[in-house]
Amino acid sequence: MAQVKVATRSEIAPGTAKTVEVNGKQVALFNVGGQLYAIDNTCLHRGGPLGEGEIDGKIVTCPWHGWEYDVTTGATLDDPAKKVACFKVQFSGDDVLIET
Repeated sequence: MAQVKVATRSEIAPGTAKTVEVNGKQVALFNVGGQLYAIDNTCLHRGGPLGEGEIDGKIVTCPWHGWEYDVTTGATLDDPAKKVACFKVQFSGDDVLIET
């Protein structure tokens, strides 16, 4: 697996998100208490952009229809059997890397 630089730590303040493109795929990065998590940016319900959703702790709410996701696992609270893809986040200095 290859690692791709997608951001710097300083670009994503605690409690915020940033959407990045990795190999043609939209990925949402979330800073939860200083820890970064990366999940697929597309809501499973109607395709809403999760990176634009409201984040409360480790839960992001899709801005289109309100589906909620745990950014640490990718699981939706509306149907725990459904999950969006999660990506491993690593660091090299201030650089944020995602495994693809």
